[in-house]
Amino acid sequence: MADRSRSSSSTGSPAPKKRRRSAFTPPSTVRLRDDQGERVRSGGDTVHAEDGERLQKVLARAGFGSRRACEALISSGRVTVDGQVVVTQGVRVDPARQVVHVDGRRLQLDEGKTTVVLHKPRKVVSAMSDPEGRRDLSEFAGRYEQRLYHVGRLDYETEGLLLLTNDGELAHRLTHPSFEIAKTYVCRFDAPGGPPRSLVRTLREGVDLEDGPARADKARVLAQDGREAVVEVTLHEGRNRIVRRMFASQGFELTRLVRTRIGPVLLGELAPGEMREVTDKELGTLMAEVGL
Repeated sequence: MADRSRSSSSTGSPAPKKRRRSAFTPPSTVRLRDDQGERVRSGGDTVHAEDGERLQKVLARAGFGSRRACEALISSGRVTVDGQVVVTQGVRVDPARQVVHVDGRRLQLDEGKTTVVLHKPRKVVSAMSDPEGRRDLSEFAGRYEQRLYHVGRLDYETEGLLLLTNDGELAHRLTHPSFEIAKTYVCRFDAPGGPPRSLVRTLREGVDLEDGPARADKARVLAQDGREAVVEVTLHEGRNRIVRRMFASQGFELTRLVRTRIGPVLLGELAPGEMREVTDKELGTLMAEVGL
């Protein structure tokens, strides 16, 4: 019979001793409780800001419903703070410093940031000043206390949706070609007898321009009466006068061009010269599209 008292080690060396935990070794997770005794998530990558606001209060102020509704959002794992899912009630956050997402949509919690929609009229320069003395964007940006800057441009004869903001990071990403935010335009032009059936297909398949090929993601005829036609196109590119040049390549000169959409932001019923602040939903979706 084998000797059960012998060590299982073939070398006969004693088994290593279990290392004792030092009284000075901190636990991997520190459990905190808020002022109502509720446990909050913490640790080395904690999102809890002791002097911040309750997360459910921040969500409620951002328009996500009552406190109970916001608590349900948190409990269901739909809220992240600084990239970490928070499911525990009572977490406090610093709105000016931390990044909060709901269902992947960024919340703009910095009350100092303003982003507005302008329906730029025709014959307005997309600049804050013009050496030739033409109408410029300062006329509209001056309606706000914050110093706003335009995001991208519309040419002098083109009207429609233009964003103004004081959020430098958002403006940079919206104009950076790597993000390719979709933009939609409504195009009017003379078309005696109606536009050729091949026009929409040609715009989708792509046309050759002097600075390279250009292609519409979407194109459709909105109206025609035998004299004029209205076509809606959506594309991601932002080259100078690209929509006008695409139609010109097919023999059509646009008599009116209106940008109606940038990403999730719609021009809607704004009249030329009118402005509005973007909604929380529009802004959150727009920020998510550019990785903020």
